[in-house]
Amino acid sequence: MAIQTASSKTITSPLEQTNKKRNNYLKGSIVGPVIAFLVFMGLWQLIPTILQIQPFLLPKPTDVLTVAITDWHLLWPAIRITIFESVIGFLLSAVIGIAVSVLLASSRILEISLYPYAVILQTIPVVAIAPIVVIWFGSGFNSIVMIAFLIGFFPVVSNTLMGLHSVDKNMSDLFTLYNASKWQTMWKLRIPAALPYIVSGLKVSCTLAIVGAITGEYIAGIGGGKGGLGYAITVAAVQLKTPYLFACAISGAIFGIGFYLLVSWVSRLLLRSWHESAIKSER
Repeated sequence: MAIQTASSKTITSPLEQTNKKRNNYLKGSIVGPVIAFLVFMGLWQLIPTILQIQPFLLPKPTDVLTVAITDWHLLWPAIRITIFESVIGFLLSAVIGIAVSVLLASSRILEISLYPYAVILQTIPVVAIAPIVVIWFGSGFNSIVMIAFLIGFFPVVSNTLMGLHSVDKNMSDLFTLYNASKWQTMWKLRIPAALPYIVSGLKVSCTLAIVGAITGEYIAGIGGGKGGLGYAITVAAVQLKTPYLFACAISGAIFGIGFYLLVSWVSRLLLRSWHESAIKSER
């Protein structure tokens, strides 16, 4: 409610100020990206038209959209296969990564002994690991999921370990004062305190799992109706179907954005009622 004073100045209530700030934030966070997107798409459509660039070199957005519609019967099965492989790889990296992190955090000796090998595994290029994975698990679904898991595993482990070691000292002393066991402290203090770090690792892992799945399809994918986006991109590149290649790549990007937003939404559900960062974002 606005109050009119004798000096003709309007005093805005705190609620109105909060709503105004929220509306300004929403306008800034939505209008800016939309304008940038429209400008980018306009330039992308205009430049190949003016320079008369052939679609097999640089297709226009309209070319990509047309191909996506006409070849949707090929594109959608590839998208579904990549989604399934990515989600399975992500879930494996989340469950196994968190479990391994809890195990390492429970024993300093284990952490010192094993964590360096997790770092080494992350530094090895996936193209060097992938042929070994194919030899062990064979071509197709198993190898692709394993590659997606390996790429998404380390961010979960590193972030979870960081969170488990970032417990407030006063709270830790309080648990010690009440003679809490190691596992009671882990489940009731360290894991809840590490949740913001865990969800940060999951946000990184979910996007890397998509990259891993598509990369795995390049190396271990199988064709026909069982080929995902990686296989479709490979075939489109060989046949110089550049508009379809763009359609596949954009489909993967859209899925990645959607997957990231879904994980972010779940993290807000977990944290919004008690963690300061989520409460601030809600405000």
